[in-house]
Amino acid sequence: MHQKLRLYITKDSYVLEPESGANLIVRRKSAALELATDNAVPPVTEQETTLAICGVMGFIQLQAGYYMIVITNRELVGTIRGHDIYRVGSFQILPLPRSLAGLTEVQKHDEQAYVGLLENHLKSGGFYFSYTYDLTQSLQRQGDFDSKALTQPLWKRVDDRFFWNRHVASKLIDGVLASDPKQDFTEYILPVMQGFVDIENVRVNNKPFCLALITRRSRFRPGTRFFSRGIDSHGHVSNFVETEQLVLYDGPDSSGPIAGKKQLSYVQTRGSIPVYWSQIINLKYTPRLWVGESRKSLAAARAHFDEQIRIYGPQILVNLINKKGYELPMGQAYARTVEQLNDPRLYYTHFDFHSECKKMRWDRIQLLVDQLQEQLVKQGYFYYDASDKNEPVIRKTQESVIRSNCMDCLDRTNVVQSTFARWVLTQQLRQVEILGPNESIEGHADFMFIYRNVWADNADAVSTTYSGTGALKTDFTRTGQRTKQGALQDLSNSITRYVKNNFLDGKRQDGFDLILGNYEVTPKSDSDAYVSPFATNKPLRVRVVPSILIFGLFMLLLNLLRPGYSGVQSWISYLMLLAFWLSVVVSGVRFAVRHGNQFVEWPHLVHQPDYDQFEAMGGVLEKGANVPPELGTPPQKLE
Repeated sequence: MHQKLRLYITKDSYVLEPESGANLIVRRKSAALELATDNAVPPVTEQETTLAICGVMGFIQLQAGYYMIVITNRELVGTIRGHDIYRVGSFQILPLPRSLAGLTEVQKHDEQAYVGLLENHLKSGGFYFSYTYDLTQSLQRQGDFDSKALTQPLWKRVDDRFFWNRHVASKLIDGVLASDPKQDFTEYILPVMQGFVDIENVRVNNKPFCLALITRRSRFRPGTRFFSRGIDSHGHVSNFVETEQLVLYDGPDSSGPIAGKKQLSYVQTRGSIPVYWSQIINLKYTPRLWVGESRKSLAAARAHFDEQIRIYGPQILVNLINKKGYELPMGQAYARTVEQLNDPRLYYTHFDFHSECKKMRWDRIQLLVDQLQEQLVKQGYFYYDASDKNEPVIRKTQESVIRSNCMDCLDRTNVVQSTFARWVLTQQLRQVEILGPNESIEGHADFMFIYRNVWADNADAVSTTYSGTGALKTDFTRTGQRTKQGALQDLSNSITRYVKNNFLDGKRQDGFDLILGNYEVTPKSDSDAYVSPFATNKPLRVRVVPSILIFGLFMLLLNLLRPGYSGVQSWISYLMLLAFWLSVVVSGVRFAVRHGNQFVEWPHLVHQPDYDQFEAMGGVLEKGANVPPELGTPPQKLE
């Protein structure tokens, strides 16, 4: 795969020149791709500019034509088994059409809006790649590859769930699949993953090893916090994330880069509760909760768990939501679904995180680890021993997976996942004799400082993509203690989330849908029949209320701070004036709250059901009264 490219931009084409191999020519007028036979570089007189790029993410069709997305900067994160892992530093979106001629003014405005959505999505960060290592597959899945699979190009053997740029890379992939030697673009197809990667070289008991954390976000049912919830008919759930913790160790006397003679891996997953449900944003801090029909949820959940069991084996389902109040109906729906599936490979447990850990007693998370310890022992982890190069052996495999969730699958989930991962890490380090038989990793303060920060950074990365802010409760993940300063930071993040989720996430959701192919732009030839997807038809009163509210608030504050501004001569007149502007503000707020779903920013590209549609379907809920049943297959049935 080409790792360094020189891009020549001319009037008629983009020419990508690798360090070795055939040049790729992109014809700007026809958007045709071809490999140059003579590897000719455009004459200097034809070159408008040149760029050094690190790879091609792909091509996307908009109204004026195709645009090429290239990676212009990369940052080395570290190495895994001798393979360099990079974080994308910057992108550039290059138009193939030379102008927007032929588009109406509305279409030109929309074209700029599409490009803006792409830019904002790409600038959000969290994109990783490697030219030689498959970041999308866990060590255990890589261990299952036969020699034939290992000879295939990287893009052919990646896990399709985590191939984030699969849609935009389809123009290159389709060329390869056409089996035309002139269109063998294999060396230009670079799989990019969205998520988080951290690689740290650490020491415990003066024994060096590599600790890595890889988090992979699924490209199926993607999106933002309140616009992507629950499950779809294919069994894909929102915010599905796989996290793999790796340990690479060469022995106590090793020096230099760690190759990984001993490789250990532990995988966990998280994902939205696998039933049909949604939260309908309406300006209230806690949106209205909708839970769909249980029969439809059952079929979708069966598809979801069939896939999860095929990939990971039996599922240990850890539900962390509240057992009463607002979240109760979700606990009931999940428990009922698992009960009706009646699958011995599903073990369900409900741990009310907030109730068990109230008053900052977060040490009580250990209760959950103790409860599932038997399952953790049976589950195991992946251990590949290549100490003897001639006869490497897989000594252990992970037999099941913990699938954790809370409402968002962010804050509570990350705290619990890091706790499980830490318990397993102790067992792994004991096995390779980095730790003694009765020694625990918690006893090594220097290492724990690094370890906790790696998991806290992972929490922030996953949360930022989904909710728009860093994770809550990361003070516990970073320090092992819940602090008042951390609680204040959580308050700040919660307020920011409220603003972004209500007023900014519509555009973020559009960015997901556009780059992942859930919405495809069709070039418009009939300008008279064009209807902009960004057009809004809100009632006049909805459009004017924000302006009235802002002006009323401004006048109220102005008269409070400068009583003589309005020129009133008596206290009674002054108080009446304040009462008037206060009534304007209160009336505006009450109107906005009453019609909240009309004031939030909804996505424009892929239709989202609004409150009225959810209400027509039935099942709009806010509170419950019963405690959901504790369900679960007896542990012995997981064998």
